Amino acid sequence: MAAIYGEEWCVIDDCAKIFCIRISDDIDDPKWTLCLQVMLPNEYPGTAPPIYQLNAPWLKGQERADLSNSLEEIYIQNIGESILYLWVEKIRDVLIQKSQMTEPGPNVKKKTEEEDVECEDDLVLACQPENQVKTLDFDVSENRTEIEELPPIDHGIPITDRRSTFQAHLAPVVCPKQVKMVLAKLYENKKIASATHNIYAYRIYCEDKQTFLQDCEDDGETAAGGRLLHLMEILNVRDVMVVVSRWYGGVLLGPDRFKHINNCARNILVEKNYTNSPKNMKKKIKSELE
Repeated sequence: MAAIYGEEWCVIDDCAKIFCIRISDDIDDPKWTLCLQVMLPNEYPGTAPPIYQLNAPWLKGQERADLSNSLEEIYIQNIGESILYLWVEKIRDVLIQKSQMTEPGPNVKKKTEEEDVECEDDLVLACQPENQVKTLDFDVSENRTEIEELPPIDHGIPITDRRSTFQAHLAPVVCPKQVKMVLAKLYENKKIASATHNIYAYRIYCEDKQTFLQDCEDDGETAAGGRLLHLMEILNVRDVMVVVSRWYGGVLLGPDRFKHINNCARNILVEKNYTNSPKNMKKKIKSELE
């Protein structure tokens, strides 16, 4: 597969046989892109299909169900044979057909929560594809001077629990357009793009209005974005955005997943000095989050 697809193919964990491939309708000028993440069980291809996850901001509802059904039909029709190539080309055909239709661009709301898929523990951010995933279309008509420059992005230390891995990413932002730029840059990374969820929140202080411009996104992990934004409010941070990537490891974590999301975010905010006195805030944060 690596020989066929080159940089589109990414090995996440060779020992666990976990792979990811980035599929687009057009390699040079992609309009629609999807990441297929697969884990190959020992019984594959003889008696078991790949365990897979379809990751795309725009893929949801009936469209997700139809594509999943198509992949499962391919497996049934080819039991005992390798089907990854057939799956990739089927997805590409779907994306090409979609690009030929007059549809709006993708949005970032995924409806998946803790789905049955294996992901990696090693989060060395090294795989960089040439083309970026489309993300949010913000209305950026703000009453403040907008900065076109992509801000620096820092990556936090991952937290792993029962094979699920969480990692925070932080960037200083002063306008919604920078939020969009940061998301687009993060999604250029294959491992981040293949995360089960990319939850984010941001707070921008508007000097002229003496108020905050803020928003959040669950990305399918219900209420996670709101909890993340609440943490940022408690810490009283400003002009910063935090994205927390979660790679699901096959074991349901329950409420612990929210604890890990906020811990990742809090750690990187403290590390980058966005909190004035983290020691004094610790007791208050604990009481607010419990």
